[in-house]
Amino acid sequence: MRILCLDDEPLALKLLVTMIKKVKPDAEVESFRIQTELLEAAEQRGCDVAFLDIHMRGMNGVEVAKKLKEINPKMNIIFVTGFSEYKADAMDMRASGYIMKPVTKEDVERELSELRFPVVPKKDALLKVQCFGNFDVFTPDGMPIHFERKRAKEIFAYLVHRHGSACSIRELAAVLFEDAPYENSQRSYLQTLIVAMMKGLREVGAEAVIIKKRDEIAVNPALLDCDYYRFAELDAGAVNAYANEYMSQYYWAEFMTDDWE
Repeated sequence: MRILCLDDEPLALKLLVTMIKKVKPDAEVESFRIQTELLEAAEQRGCDVAFLDIHMRGMNGVEVAKKLKEINPKMNIIFVTGFSEYKADAMDMRASGYIMKPVTKEDVERELSELRFPVVPKKDALLKVQCFGNFDVFTPDGMPIHFERKRAKEIFAYLVHRHGSACSIRELAAVLFEDAPYENSQRSYLQTLIVAMMKGLREVGAEAVIIKKRDEIAVNPALLDCDYYRFAELDAGAVNAYANEYMSQYYWAEFMTDDWE
């Protein structure tokens, strides 16, 4: 979880960050006293939750929240203030939460447990998947996954693209081999490729990302930290990373992004 904090009072900002880290010690927390610096960080690196003081010199917290919502409509905004009269503004902004100063650990814990847009943790992801640019797959610590056959990697790419939707073996054949007849030899070759794909995943302990049922196969999106999935969730970092290139090495992928433009 990535959390940004904004308050132009140093002591209040320090207290807020301390309480957040007590509740979410594994979260990535950045603090800011200047509104434009927080907005720049949100636009460049994304943000799941923003704690905003409302009463500040210059741009107030409500105005900052409006700009954050332009960056990502699903960003969770939690207002932090010593002035109760701003609650109506928070309601109008469809804020996730509202905390009165001084901030306590219990306040932060309550608001983070009841987010308007729940944050799916990525710490349990078995693989990091890159779809923007060339398609590549990595372990959580950044080591590339080796697939002994290029077509095996392509099958995994197509399953990732389907975002958890099951795919039949016949459909895989149509995608990989276009108009070639769907015959026993082709089915046998596909099974060989799937075995090779599973071998590459098994070598890094990630075979659980694949779900197989009878003649269908899919990925489990919950076990993948994927830029394409973050893009679909309007994560600002992923949106900014997309440069009109998606799984560039696969001919079929270029037809998949027509409705993104």
